[in-house]
Amino acid sequence: MVAKLRRKIDIGKERPAPDAGRIEWGLAMKISDRDVLLVIDVQNDFCTGGALAVPSGEKVVPAINRIAQKFTNVVLTQDWHPSDHVSFASNHAGKQPFQTIELDYGTQVLWPAHCVQGTAGAEFHRDLDVTPAGLVVRKGFRRGIDSYSALFENDHRTPTGLLGYLRERELKTVFVAGLALDFCVRFSAEDARKAGLEVAVIEDACRGIDLDGSVAATHQSFRDLGIAVVSLEAFL
Repeated sequence: MVAKLRRKIDIGKERPAPDAGRIEWGLAMKISDRDVLLVIDVQNDFCTGGALAVPSGEKVVPAINRIAQKFTNVVLTQDWHPSDHVSFASNHAGKQPFQTIELDYGTQVLWPAHCVQGTAGAEFHRDLDVTPAGLVVRKGFRRGIDSYSALFENDHRTPTGLLGYLRERELKTVFVAGLALDFCVRFSAEDARKAGLEVAVIEDACRGIDLDGSVAATHQSFRDLGIAVVSLEAFL
């Protein structure tokens, strides 16, 4: 993966990366029409003041807007839950947010109610430029199953349809940005990589929750799967 991404960059002024999984070259990434920017869940409820705010979540918006100008292909995802969604702690008597329950597809974190269909919290952040997006993928709309990944719901079997879109459009490399790094960004990147796509996460254009060491676990997973972590500077 790293070798293939290197070919997208003029490496004449390569700088050493701070760790083996991160790529930080000084010249602009060469984006092709087979690349796609996947922007994950930049919605009001995940930004400051929202029901499930990611620390400094709104700070990804300027970076994403700038990066998106480089891409012919941009896809946005949008959490879109019914009010009685199984992942909401308020729908389980005696349960509190961030506790877990066991469902037929595994352990489910219980969240504060967020991104409820048709509410202001589910809307994209007002400063996010949605104009470049050729597709908006709504996920998590089935009551009985959560959906972190842009490609599959949390049973890892039920597709969102995005993988078919990417394959039919012959999009080969997925650059991922958005919220939150250690949940929906992570699951989306992992599923895209497991599906055989080349994947890079633009870490500067993400923010994490860091629940019980989840950010460190995310970076380890990226290393294990060969998912590159690239710097915003590579696109400027």
